[in-house]
Parts: sequence; structure tokens; C-alpha cells
Amino acid sequence: LRKMETLTALDNPNSVQQLKEWLADNGLKTETLDKKAVAELLESAPTPLGEVLILRQQLAKSSIKKYQAMENAVCSDGRARGMFQFYGANRTGRFSGRNIQLQNLPQNHIPDLEQARALVRSGNFTALEMLYDSVPEVLSELIRTAFIPEEGYKFIVADFSSIERVVLAWLAGEKWVLDAYSAKKDLYTATASQMFNVPIEEINKKSPLRQKGKVADLACGYGGSTGALVAMGALEMGLTEDELKPLVNAWRAANPRIVRFWWDVDRATLKAVKDRTITETHGIRFSYESGMLLITLPSGRRLTYVKPRIGTNQFDSECVTYEGVGGTKKWERIQSYGPKFVENIVQAISRDLLCFALENLKYYSIVMHIHDEIVIEA
Repeated sequence: LRKMETLTALDNPNSVQQLKEWLADNGLKTETLDKKAVAELLESAPTPLGEVLILRQQLAKSSIKKYQAMENAVCSDGRARGMFQFYGANRTGRFSGRNIQLQNLPQNHIPDLEQARALVRSGNFTALEMLYDSVPEVLSELIRTAFIPEEGYKFIVADFSSIERVVLAWLAGEKWVLDAYSAKKDLYTATASQMFNVPIEEINKKSPLRQKGKVADLACGYGGSTGALVAMGALEMGLTEDELKPLVNAWRAANPRIVRFWWDVDRATLKAVKDRTITETHGIRFSYESGMLLITLPSGRRLTYVKPRIGTNQFDSECVTYEGVGGTKKWERIQSYGPKFVENIVQAISRDLLCFALENLKYYSIVMHIHDEIVIEA
């Protein structure tokens, strides 16, 4: 921050408005200073402005703010509590992260992690600045190391592998995915093999085909198309815009039962709301009761959608709408359709599997859990 103050002479260089005005005064106009915008500006910014933008990137790292959250949350015994909110995600029932927000901890890739940690713990920031290009980046990568077990204990971590992909395939009956999973095959490699009709043995983890299979798997499972691929970084990984639609088509052709599942669910929800009746598909029950659309999961738990009714989507087709907290964080009428309901169903079942595992491990000291992962102290 001091370096930013020196370079810009601003009272508060951390202020987005002040920094935007300073950049504009120096010939670099921008509407926003979000992560993507700063990265684009850096491509053409002259050296002095580029240095300021790099510092802005470092200061804006939200992960570093977790250290302050740790200080605020830690109890007198050195433990942090209240990290998870039960049923925080109202559509699926998944847990939400609170306080330190353990559900988005940055990964660490520093080869000399122990040395970096020792320097920070000793307060030797001069050496830290000499040895590493970016101190904020180092601090970000050290966040996971701030969580330590009680003396004489260790953390034991276990997680479900590719949980959403497998649950989706199980519900839809996409047998080749389940076979690949049972055989302990890499699912991104298996997806690429299925999409491009290439023997799985000819695709390795560094193969461009695997990368295409991976980004398609991540983007297309819930009806995503070219926009979802872009959001998942398809263009940044080297794909051209002309390649995106064929990639979507190839994924859907490789997963016909999943595609069919989307629209079976779409028809089931429409019929349940329109006729105020009970429908069922793929082992999932849909019913209209007391002004609610209820989706009954295999566990017996029910997802609830308030005041559902039939609306018209942007394609002039019928769709289900309901009331809830939308993207604006306000109560509003939300439009939905088959693939989106499928996403809710899959994530809800994945959550139920996590809760089943938590119940099975209840006699152990569970200290945290993140979507598909449980950490015990033993």
C-alpha cells in the first residue's frame, strides 16, 4: 500500500474511484477494476501504470483478507467456530461458509512452503520481499497452513471423487461414465475419449483433448453452452470461438442420456405445476402441494420452490417460475428450466451424501467439511 501511495500520490490508492481517476488522468480509462479488467489493462499499460495495476491486483486479493477474518473469529482456545451455516444454500440445502469462509481456500504451489511460512511467522518481511516476487501471493498460498491440528494430532482428509459428475451420470443412466468411474479412470480423459472417439490410452493428462474434455465437462453438465465454456476459461486455454459450439455439440452427443434427463425433468416440473399433480422421472418425484413445487430426492428430503407458476421464457416456450432470492440478492420471481432443476437436484443429492458420511463419522472429531470433503482431527 505504501508503494502505491508513493507511485500515485493518492490519499487512498485502495479506493477504486480514486485509482480509476488517477489512471484516467494518466491516459488509461476503464469502467471497472475487477480482476479481468485489470488483466486486460496490463496487456497495453506502459511500465509506470503497469506497476500500479500489478500492485492493485495484489491488494485486491480477497484471500488475504482471510487473515483478518481469522483474527476476528479465533476463540480464546485458539479454535475458530461457526464456520458453516446449515442449509445456507436455500435451493439445494448445502452448507454455506461463514466468517473465514473455508469453502474457497486458495491452493498452495510454493515449492519451499515451510521456508516461506517460517519467514512470515518470524516477521522477516524484508527477506520475504527479497526472495519472492509477490508477498501478497505468498501470503495467499500460506492461508491453508494457518490451520493446524492440536499438538499430537493430525488432520485426515477424505473426499468424494467427481461427486457431481457421478451423481449426474447415475441419475441419467449414463453408463459409460459410471463404468469409467468404477474402473478408476480419469473422467476428463474418459470424456475426451467419448467425445472425440479416440482410445482412452492415447490421451494423457497433458493432452489438449483432455483439456477440451475437462472444460466441456465443467461447463456443459447442466445445459451450459458456449457462454458457459467462456466463463470456464475456454478462450484463455487457447480455444477459438469457432471451436466452442462444436465442443458443446460433441459433449452432448457423448452424453445423450444426460441431455434426455434434462428435458425429462423439464417436462416433469411443467406438468406438476401446470396440472397441480404428482409426476416422477429417474427416481425423482415432483409434486405441487400447498402452493409449492416440491422435488423429493432419493433420501426423502424435499427441495421447495415457492409459488410456482407457468411463465414464458426468452424463446417463447413454457417454463416454470417461482419466487426466491435471485441474482440481485432480492426476493423476486425466478425463471427456471430442466437443466437448472437438474443442477439443484444433483447438488442436493451430493449434499445428502456428504451428510450421510458426516453421520457415519460422527464419533470422530470432524473439524471441517467442504462440499465433497471431510477433515477429521485424530
